[in-house]
Amino acid sequence: MRLRQAREAAGLSQRQLGIVAELDITVASPRINQYEQGRHMPNLRMLERLGEILDRPLPWFFAVDDDTAALLLAWHQASSLKRKRLLKKAAEP
Repeated sequence: MRLRQAREAAGLSQRQLGIVAELDITVASPRINQYEQGRHMPNLRMLERLGEILDRPLPWFFAVDDDTAALLLAWHQASSLKRKRLLKKAAEP
């Protein structure tokens, strides 16, 4: 589900994503489709590669709920200054 969301947000077709991820051009679209449909699970190396292409951190794909996924994505996209501020705020009593 999240793979499809990220791919669509990036404006890529299944074929385009597969090709950029260096899948063979003849299987690029079907392979990404199988991943999105849950018929096959990409190995961690491929999932990490897809995350790099789609600007998503690896744990985002495994988050059990949408709130956690949103937090992981916000953290991933935050500047180092914003991350420091958030950590400082989280440490406050």
